[in-house]
Amino acid sequence: MLDIVQTIKRNANTLTKLLPLLSFIIPFLVLYSLYSDSFEMTWKGRTYHLFFLWLFLLEMILDWEKLQARKISKVKSARTIAFIITLLIPTVYVIVANFLGLNSAILNLARQNNIQSPWAEYMPLSTEYLVFAVLFALIIRLAYGIDGLTDLSISVFFLGIIGVIYTIDNLYPYGSFTPFQIFVPTTAMFSERVLNLIGYQTEWLGERQGTPVLKAWNSKGVAKFGIAWPCSGIESLLIYSVTILLFLKKTAIPWKQRIIYFTIGAIVTYFINVLRIVTIFIIGIDSGDIGVFHNYYGPLYSITWIMSYPLIIIGSRALWRKIRNWKTGTKDVSESFKIIPK
Repeated sequence: MLDIVQTIKRNANTLTKLLPLLSFIIPFLVLYSLYSDSFEMTWKGRTYHLFFLWLFLLEMILDWEKLQARKISKVKSARTIAFIITLLIPTVYVIVANFLGLNSAILNLARQNNIQSPWAEYMPLSTEYLVFAVLFALIIRLAYGIDGLTDLSISVFFLGIIGVIYTIDNLYPYGSFTPFQIFVPTTAMFSERVLNLIGYQTEWLGERQGTPVLKAWNSKGVAKFGIAWPCSGIESLLIYSVTILLFLKKTAIPWKQRIIYFTIGAIVTYFINVLRIVTIFIIGIDSGDIGVFHNYYGPLYSITWIMSYPLIIIGSRALWRKIRNWKTGTKDVSESFKIIPK
């Protein structure tokens, strides 16, 4: 027992740093036990909770030394007590929302405000993302101070932007949110061109509640779908912009190179969504069942790219440094990628 206590004391700083992660793993496990299917849905599901944990771990690894330098104050201090209570709130929220009627109250409020089905049923999920974003920001603030919010800002904004996107889609269904929907025709046009290029016939069928409807067919069958802003790349571009801008802001990469990295990533993100729409039509023509792809694999196209892109930037700069040093015969110096010091 004494050895265990001494081990805990020696690793107290490390354990403290991991407490915010633990405070979300527990409620996520509770949610998984209740709604395991929702973790297999990227659009209007909880797969993004897992990507949030991945982002959180990545940011902690990049900022490990700085986070390690911060210490929680004495056990009996008001700040520490507040921190401990805050760590429990995500789990308490999940219990209250799912067992004590909060989600039902949110659903009833949505219906009372004329939010249609099935979008009203998604309001508790949208609220969950927004509440988790606020709670995570509060936990990080208490654990690591103001600097911690900067160090872990990508994770905070990631949860928040998902909650905002879902809420907008619930309040303005069928892609009726005009500021986002105005980008749809261009994406739809590129998708049509790609379908024509690979041998499919296409025809525009006008609009349904403001959403352009595209029909595509070949000898195997026919499919027609309305194209709204969540499928046209707006959702992915919003997530990409927040993630990569915050990532680049924390690096010492020169500004011109940051602009190039951002532009290249945005272009790839956009055309990945064109590929997603094309794939939906191909699956619709071949099998008619697009549910699994639309709700999970389709959004996974872009989100996998978005999560991988920062690692690609780090890896490409490290590789270029090694090539440059090999050509010049200089000693390898790890300066190609670094976090801007405080």
